[in-house]
Amino acid sequence: MLTPRLATVPVPVPAAQTCDLLVIGSGAGGLSAAVVAAHLGLKVIVIEKDPQYGGTTAWSGGWMWIPRNPLAVEAGLAENIEQPLSYLRHELGAKFDEARARAFLDNGPRMVEFFRAQTALQFIDGNGVPDFHGRTPDAATGGRSICAAPFDGRRLGENIKSLKPPLLETTLWGMGIASGAELRYFLSAMRKPASFWHVTKLVLRHWRDLLLYRRGMRLVNGNALVAALAASAFETGVEIMVNSPARRLLVVDGRVSGAVVGTPEGDIEIHATRGVVLACGGFAHDVARKKKLLPHAPTGHEHWSAASRGNTGDGLRLGEDAGGVVATDLMQAAALAPVSLVPRRDGSLAHFPHLIERAKPGLIAVTAAGRRFTNEADSYYDFMKCLIEATPIGQPVQGWLVCDHAFIRHYGLGAVKPAPMPLGAMLRKGYLKRGSTLAELALACGIDAASLQATVQRYNQQAAEGTDNDFAKGQTAYNRIQGDAAAGQPNPCMAPLERGPFYAVKVLPGSLGTFAGLQVNASAQVLDSAGQPIAGLYAGGNDMSSMMGGHYPSGGITLGPAMTFGFIAAHHAAGTDTAADVHAKSAVGA
Repeated sequence: MLTPRLATVPVPVPAAQTCDLLVIGSGAGGLSAAVVAAHLGLKVIVIEKDPQYGGTTAWSGGWMWIPRNPLAVEAGLAENIEQPLSYLRHELGAKFDEARARAFLDNGPRMVEFFRAQTALQFIDGNGVPDFHGRTPDAATGGRSICAAPFDGRRLGENIKSLKPPLLETTLWGMGIASGAELRYFLSAMRKPASFWHVTKLVLRHWRDLLLYRRGMRLVNGNALVAALAASAFETGVEIMVNSPARRLLVVDGRVSGAVVGTPEGDIEIHATRGVVLACGGFAHDVARKKKLLPHAPTGHEHWSAASRGNTGDGLRLGEDAGGVVATDLMQAAALAPVSLVPRRDGSLAHFPHLIERAKPGLIAVTAAGRRFTNEADSYYDFMKCLIEATPIGQPVQGWLVCDHAFIRHYGLGAVKPAPMPLGAMLRKGYLKRGSTLAELALACGIDAASLQATVQRYNQQAAEGTDNDFAKGQTAYNRIQGDAAAGQPNPCMAPLERGPFYAVKVLPGSLGTFAGLQVNASAQVLDSAGQPIAGLYAGGNDMSSMMGGHYPSGGITLGPAMTFGFIAAHHAAGTDTAADVHAKSAVGA
C-alpha cells in the first residue's frame, strides 16, 4: 500500500528591510540616538535581542551627570565649561581625552534641552547632588546631575508590555521607589505620620495599577527614562524589534550598511543607508572577556555584575569584526560595585547592587579577617576597589556589611527591606546572617570573632565622637548627603553598633556595567586599529569605551555620556550640526 505524499507548504522567507539608521540595543544610548535621528527626519529601526526593551538602563537609578545642564542654570547654578573640564582633568589624569570631554560638556546641555522641548522625556534636577570626590579641585557640591522625571506608563499603550520592569529586588512589590525625597518618605514611614500617608497613597496607587494593568504605571528612575525614550521613539515612527539579535554587520565598499538580524520568523537583512549604532550594553556577562580584562576574575566567573543578563558583549564582537578595537588600557574595565547574591524561588540568583545603605549611620564593612578596609560612605566604585586591594592574593574577594537590629529595621540591608517587612525569609535562605552577639555573628559568617569585636569597639568609640580617624567617613559632601542627618548623630554617616541581634550580608565583586568598549572619536564613530573612523559605524552606551578612562568621578557618568553621545551620533549620521539644530528648533518651538 502506497503512503500518500503530503504536500509541503513553503515557509515564507522574511523580506529585507531598509532604513536610514539601524540601532542595535535599546538602553539609553541606543534610544537616545534613535529618538534624535527620527526627529532629524531619518527612518530608524531599533533591534533588541531580549524579549523586552530597556537593557540595564531600565534597572538603573536613571541619574545622568550633565554639567551646565539647563535645570541647574535655571536654578542659578551656572558654571563655566572650564570648571567641569578641570575636574575631569584632575580625576582622569593620563586618561583625559580633551576632544571627547569637550564634545560631551558642549553637547550635554544641548541634549537635555532637546529632549525637554521635543519629546516625552522630562527631567528632575539633582542640584544638591555632589561629585564623588570633594577634595579634587573643581569638584561640585551640586548642579551637575539630573534624573528622569516620573513617567506615566499608560502613555506607552500596548508597548508597555515589552518594557523591561525594574529589578524586582530593588522594588516594593514591583513598585519602583525614586531616590531622594521619596526614598526618605519610605524610610521614615513607620515614624512620621506625614511619611506614612505619602507612602500609603503610592502603595494604593500601585495596587490599583496591578489590578487594572498587571504592572505599576507610575514609573521612576531608569525605568522612567527608558519608558519616556521609548514613547518618544514610537511617537516619531521608530520601530523597536524585540527578540531580534544582530548576527553580523553588513559591509559594502568598506562602509557598514546594515546587519543580518535574527527574528522569530527567521533571519533578515536590514539595510541602513546612514549607518549602524552599536549600543548592546557592553560585556558584563561575557565570561571570556571578563577573564581577559578583570584581574579579580581569573576564570571570568568571579565577577557578578548587576547589569542586564543580555549584556554579553555582542556589540563589541560585531565592532571588532568590522575592524574596531576594544580598549584594554583603562584604569578599570568595569564600573565596579559591591553585589550580593539573592536566592530566588526559581533557584536563580539575583545580583543586588549595594548603592544606598552603606553610608547610613550604624553600618560597617569588614573583610573575613574582621577588619574595616574602607570608608563605607564612599562611592560603590571606590568601595569595591578598596575591597579588592584589601584581599590577599589567592583569596576570594568578599566582604561583609555588618549592622545591629536598630539599623536593619530602620534602613534595611541589601535586599532585606526595613520594617515592617519581615526578615525571616532572607534568614532561612541564608542571604542574611544573624547572631545574638558579635561572636555568634562572626561564627555564622566565618569572620574572625576577636578581630570583629575589636573593630566594632573601636568604631563605636569613634562614632560617639563623630570622627572616623581610620577612613575619614563623613568628611566629604558626597558622604554626608548619602548619610542621614536626621538620625541626630554627630556624624551623619556614623552611629555605634550597640544592641544585638547583629546582622550581616556578604558582598562580592560586581559592577553596574562595563567601561572597556570600542574606541571612538568625539563624534562616536568607531575607530580602526590605525585610529581612523570606520564609515557608517557608531558606538554608544557601554559599547563605547568610557570617556572617563576607567575612572568614576561622579554618579551618572555612564548614562550622561550615553545620552549625550547618542545625541551626537544621530546628528553625525544625519549630517546635521548639533548646536544649529537645537537652537533652530528651540527658536521656532518645533
